[in-house]
Amino acid sequence: MIVGDLSPPELRRLLAGTGVVVRTGRVAARVRSPLDAVARGIGLHYAQHPLLADDDFAHFHVSVDRPAGLRRWFKRQVVFGQDGQMPFTPLAGDQGFPLLEWGLNWCMTTLCNQFLTVHSAVLEKGGRAVILPAPSGSGKSTLCAGLAFRGWRLLSDELALLDPGSGLLWPNPRPISLKNQSIAVIRDFAPEAAFGEVVRDTLKGAVGHVRPPADAVAQLAVPASPAWVIFPRFQAGAPAQLTALPRAQAFMKLMGQTFNYGVHGREGFAAMAALIGDCDCFDFSYGQLDEAVALFDRLAGPASGRPLPAPGA
Repeated sequence: MIVGDLSPPELRRLLAGTGVVVRTGRVAARVRSPLDAVARGIGLHYAQHPLLADDDFAHFHVSVDRPAGLRRWFKRQVVFGQDGQMPFTPLAGDQGFPLLEWGLNWCMTTLCNQFLTVHSAVLEKGGRAVILPAPSGSGKSTLCAGLAFRGWRLLSDELALLDPGSGLLWPNPRPISLKNQSIAVIRDFAPEAAFGEVVRDTLKGAVGHVRPPADAVAQLAVPASPAWVIFPRFQAGAPAQLTALPRAQAFMKLMGQTFNYGVHGREGFAAMAALIGDCDCFDFSYGQLDEAVALFDRLAGPASGRPLPAPGA
């Protein structure tokens, strides 16, 4: 059974009660919320995700609700809960679904230490995966969405989940989060993309989520082998350009985007070193999404045209 098998009234009823258990990859979350905006977001963005039985195991138990006390009535706010704890301050009342997504990201980075977890988009083509680590504002999610709607399989928009034992990257395909001008860019670039409600005046500006492509969700149990580590940066007007990056430098940059590197100790160092050793590493700048996607397609299967730069040694 998938989330989309539930009617909107039934989904709202379950969410307001004991919640629903949704599998997003190798983890499952029980989500509870009485808020219509959250129900609409889950109904749209998680329509293709497996819906587990009520008594199935859930790694996280999360909620998005109104705060207790007078603020529930006099100041519209929403608060995220995890196992009865509230790790964040309340946000404005129309930010329920973005708060759920940010909260699930926090759960993954805080509680899933079976993985080395990197702040990165991950996509795969031809069995080989590209890791796109970058801080917020680098154009990572815009590039990720562009690739996901041009034949690359989405593993994640936000988190690379590296199994230190096998060296494989595990999928966690959830909605792609876009901000500000990126929303219009992807609307024009991929008219088929299913957008949810755009929430304005958040700490990150306007935020809109895009439903993950159905093929990505259908393969949420299929890992991928890392082949490239590419650090993207959007620069208005810049040509799409890869610059080979020495592996030692790539290691240090990647470590700076890893949430739980210290938790894994020697095993984490060995896994990170093996990852970098197996991958071609680049810096990447781009100003036009079409050019960026075309360059990545050549990288995945070069056919003709000017040669790509040699990977870093």
